[in-house]
Amino acid sequence: MFPAPVQNASPLVRVGYQILLPVTLVIWLFPLLGVAVTSIRPAGDLAAGNYFGVPSYFAGFENYGAVFRDSPIGQFILNSFEITIPAVIGAVGLSCLTGFALANYKFRGNLWIFFIFVAGNFVPAQILMVPVRDLMVRSGLYDSIYGLIFFHTAFQAGFCTLFMRNFIKALPFALIESARVEGVSEWRIFRYVVLPLMRPAIAALAVLIFTFVWNDYFWATVMVQGQHAMPVTAGLYSLNGQWIAAWHLVSAGSIVAALPPVAMFFLMQKHFIAGLTLGATKG
Repeated sequence: MFPAPVQNASPLVRVGYQILLPVTLVIWLFPLLGVAVTSIRPAGDLAAGNYFGVPSYFAGFENYGAVFRDSPIGQFILNSFEITIPAVIGAVGLSCLTGFALANYKFRGNLWIFFIFVAGNFVPAQILMVPVRDLMVRSGLYDSIYGLIFFHTAFQAGFCTLFMRNFIKALPFALIESARVEGVSEWRIFRYVVLPLMRPAIAALAVLIFTFVWNDYFWATVMVQGQHAMPVTAGLYSLNGQWIAAWHLVSAGSIVAALPPVAMFFLMQKHFIAGLTLGATKG
């Protein structure tokens, strides 16, 4: 079976694994550690070229206080929540319905509709920049929170449908068939039979989509100009001065912006792992 458990490998492989894993983690976390250290570094250190050394003194309270005092980061974070939460609810809710339909109903064009949902995930975002921007301008949704909500809901629906369709396809069809024999309507079958079994998948998908939408920077800069609708990822640029790049403040703002998705992952960690591993083994 592949991958084989490392406990069953040779002693040399196990020793190499124990050495290589911490080194890989340090390399992978090095950029994040650099941002965290820069967020507590005084501006004088950066001006003097002290980018990677030990900070001359702890300036964490000063930097984080300046982020909240001298920038509208609170408004940016609120905008991100107003964009992300409806987009997650819309994309996951829509994918539950489309996944149920594509997994349980056999009709002409079923496979082609599913292919359209999946194919949308392979379209580069840069290709869609001009038509999506023009569509939002013509519909009056440009530079608004609603435009980003509608776009992220539609853009994430393809991946969510792929995830949900495959998950529902793996559920025991006998449950649905027995409910139909008893004369239960399709809506009640979905609500009372299928939906409770989908809770781990919904939790896992919600965490993923929340992270995707919250961390989006490209579409936030394409579709929003004013601070009234700007999410926190795009709003971090306002922490830079007109003539000087205040990287210590940008780093502090980045740490603040990263806290909500990290907190959501740890709160939903149990359901997230259950949703990803459900059905991975049998017996």
